[in-house]
Amino acid sequence: MKRSAINSLLTFDYIKTEPENKYFERKSAQIRPSDLAPLISAFANADGGTIVIGISDSTRNFEGINSCGEEKINDFINAPKDYCRPMPKYQEEFLEIKNEQGKEDRLLLLHITSCTEKIIRTSNDKTFLRIGDKTKEMLGENLRNLEYSKDTRHFEDEICPNACLEDLDEELLEKYKERIGAAEISTHQVLSSRGFITNKDGKEYLTNAAALLFAKNIMQFHPNCRIRFLRFDRTEMQVGSSINILKDKSIDQPILRLLEETITFITSQLREFTVLLPETSKFSEVPEYPNFAWIEGIVNAVVHRDYSMTGAYIKVSMFDDRLEIESPGQLPNIITLENICYTRYSRNPKISRVLTELGWVQELNEGVKRIFNDMEKSYLDAPVFRNKDNSVLLVLYNNISTRSHRKENNIDPETWAQLDSLEQKIIAYLINHGPSERAKLSDHIGKSIPTIILRINHLIKLGLVIAKGAQRNPNRTYEVVQAEKPKT
Repeated sequence: MKRSAINSLLTFDYIKTEPENKYFERKSAQIRPSDLAPLISAFANADGGTIVIGISDSTRNFEGINSCGEEKINDFINAPKDYCRPMPKYQEEFLEIKNEQGKEDRLLLLHITSCTEKIIRTSNDKTFLRIGDKTKEMLGENLRNLEYSKDTRHFEDEICPNACLEDLDEELLEKYKERIGAAEISTHQVLSSRGFITNKDGKEYLTNAAALLFAKNIMQFHPNCRIRFLRFDRTEMQVGSSINILKDKSIDQPILRLLEETITFITSQLREFTVLLPETSKFSEVPEYPNFAWIEGIVNAVVHRDYSMTGAYIKVSMFDDRLEIESPGQLPNIITLENICYTRYSRNPKISRVLTELGWVQELNEGVKRIFNDMEKSYLDAPVFRNKDNSVLLVLYNNISTRSHRKENNIDPETWAQLDSLEQKIIAYLINHGPSERAKLSDHIGKSIPTIILRINHLIKLGLVIAKGAQRNPNRTYEVVQAEKPKT
C-alpha cells in the first residue's frame, strides 16, 4: 500500500477515506497558495499536521496537481515561507497517483511541524490554531493565552539524558508501529520521524516523551508517571485513628501500560445500580458511572498533566457518592473552566498524538463534551471541573441516594403503556434522579416548562407523581409515589 515516507499513517486509503482531523486536511489544487496560510499557521501553532493538496475537498477524488503547472506547484511549496511570519519548519513530499482521468499525476503533501516556542502568524498578521478539525482565528484573550503558552518549551521535548533505545519496551514499540502502518520501518526511523529522538552537540538522545510512553522501567526515568487509587468508606476522608481508606493501590507504568492497567483495576472497583430505562420500561443494571465519562477523565489526566512536576502523580479517589480524578498542573493557558467543553490544546502534543493514533484520545474535541452528555443521559449530576493550586480536579457524582431505588418503584406494564413517551421520560428521570424541579425536567427532557407541567399534572391525576411546595413556586419539586412495601 502506497504511503507517505514522512508520516506512515498517511496511506492512499487514509487520505481518501478518513475524516479530516487535528493533524490532517485535504485541499483541492484549485486553491490559491495564499489561502493555505491560515491552515499552516493553525497546524504550526498546535501540534503540527499535514496538508494534502490535489484531492477534492467535497468528492475526495484524486485531482492531482500536474495540471497546475510548475510555477503554481512551487508557490504551494513556498507557501509557509511566503505567507507566514516567521516561517515554520516544514517538509514537502510528492506521492505518485493516477488522477480521476486515469493519468499519471501527483499529490503534494506539506508536513507542518509544531512550533513550541513561537507564534506563527499569517503575512497579514492573523493568528490561527487547529482545534479538532477546525481552523480557528485566535483573538483577544484567547490570543493572549496562546502567546503565554508559547513562552516555555514542552517538557516532553526535553532530553531524557540516561535513556537509550535498549531501555524501551519492544512490545509497546511494535504495537505502535503496527498501528501506524510502520511495522517494516526501523524503530530508530519511526522514533526520529515522530520527534522522539533529538540531537544535541552532535549526539542523539531520546526525549522525555519517548521514555514516558515506551520505557520498560518507568521508575528509572520518571517516577512521577503513576496513578494512585484510593477508595474511602463513606463520603469524606478521615485521618488518624478514624482513617477510612479501604483500598490504596499505586500503578507505576509507562503511559501505554498505565492506561490499560488503571482502567482494568478501576473497573473492578465500580458498582452497578438499578435504573428504569424509558425505552424498555424495565429496570436494568447500569454502571455506577458511564464508562466513557470516567475513562475519558483518566485519559485526559494522563495526556494533559504536567510531567515536569517532580513528586506529583495522578490521584483517583473513590468515595461512596463521587469519583475524583486529580491531575498535576494547571489547565493549559488557552483552556479555561468556561471553554473546556469546546476548546482543545495539548500541553503534551507528541504524547497526545500517539494516544490519538492508538485510539485513546477522542478527536474533534468531543471528549469533555461527551462526558457531560453521558452523565446527563445516565440521570447523573453534571461533572465538575475545578482549578486547584497545582492541579486540575474532575468530580463525577453518582447520586447514590436516588439511584439505588428499590424495584418496588416499578410501574405495572399496563399503566406504563398508557403513558406517552414524554410522560415515560419524566417518570424515568424522577425515579433515577430523585425529586426535581420543573426547570430541571425541562432542561433534561428538552421540552418547555408549560409542556412539562401539563404532563406532570396528568401524572399527578393518575396517582404516579406527587408535588411538594406551592403551585406557583418555581422551586416546587415533584417525585414518584413510592410503592407500598408488602406487609410481613
